[in-house]
Amino acid sequence: MYETIEYEVINNVCTILLNRPDSLNAFTATMNKDIKNAIKQAEKDTNVRCIVFKGAGRGFCSGQDLSTVDESMNHGEVLNTLYGPMVKQITNCEKPIIAAVHGAAAGAGFSLALACDFRIMAEKSFFLNAFIHVGLIPDSGNLYFLKRIVGDAKALEISILGERILPQEALALGLATKVVANEEFDREVALFAEKIANLPTKAITLMKRALRAADALSLEDYLTYEAEGQRIAGLTQDHREGVQAFVEKRKPIFVGQ
Repeated sequence: MYETIEYEVINNVCTILLNRPDSLNAFTATMNKDIKNAIKQAEKDTNVRCIVFKGAGRGFCSGQDLSTVDESMNHGEVLNTLYGPMVKQITNCEKPIIAAVHGAAAGAGFSLALACDFRIMAEKSFFLNAFIHVGLIPDSGNLYFLKRIVGDAKALEISILGERILPQEALALGLATKVVANEEFDREVALFAEKIANLPTKAITLMKRALRAADALSLEDYLTYEAEGQRIAGLTQDHREGVQAFVEKRKPIFVGQ
């Protein structure tokens, strides 16, 4: 079904493997479309309660495949027709998404990681806003996400200097959720993803909706929105299970409903 990625679901976790290792998983038009369609597929699958992006081979994603770029290219059109739809599909997804980063996450590969809800970094990995090195501005939603995590000044610094952000600095800046040893990377990613997949999925969906709403609403309107979200959460099977487990002094078993 997919040309540039591999799609697999195990233990309620969907793994989307970027699979162009010879180019450090650089983006092509086909990969943009494959990722968008894979997210759509995962959203529709009730067995999927968490999504993980990983990269095949030596790195996560090196950004746009520059071998496909020529002087006649309309970069704005490429963003509007390929990267924009992909990023919107990721950010509008109501299931939790993890970027599992080893090696390089550069350029639009960094943007892809920023669009996710969590970023787990291997010890030998780095982020890089590489756009400045080819005379371009950060794209694929990069600055939109970056400034919300690190603030305007640091986002501009990262973008203008174009230097590597190593895992411990990324952790300190809030860009990384956790840093794990290279030899434990796959195991730690799987454990983290399964932990997220076993949480109350509908509550996570409502949290993601609320965070998006908070950007657009006044406090008064947000409080009304929040109350409606809590009403919906209070009707879920997982809420009932959580309360029952608390009363019975046991660990809850959430089913995502």
